Amino acid sequence: MKITEVKVYPVDEDKLKAYVAIVLDDCFVVRDLKIIAGIDGLFVAMPSRKRPDGEFRDIAHPLNQQTRVEMEKQILDAYLYEANSPKRGSNEY
Repeated sequence: MKITEVKVYPVDEDKLKAYVAIVLDDCFVVRDLKIIAGIDGLFVAMPSRKRPDGEFRDIAHPLNQQTRVEMEKQILDAYLYEANSPKRGSNEY
């Protein structure tokens, strides 16, 4: 399975830097990924939902570390490209 499209929607918040939608194999979309500025740098947070007990659980996520690393690299590369683009913020979420 390959990420065939990454759409970045920059936001102007302290820790939240962007929302992201990815398309897998040109046929499946995953929305509401987030780029977060953490203590050790940027990271990708998977879409999650708050449970009745107050805990957040991922709705969709990679099943192994290799897939997570590959996804994060492609998503963060797209974010950095968008963030450094002259027409930053042209996408609306």
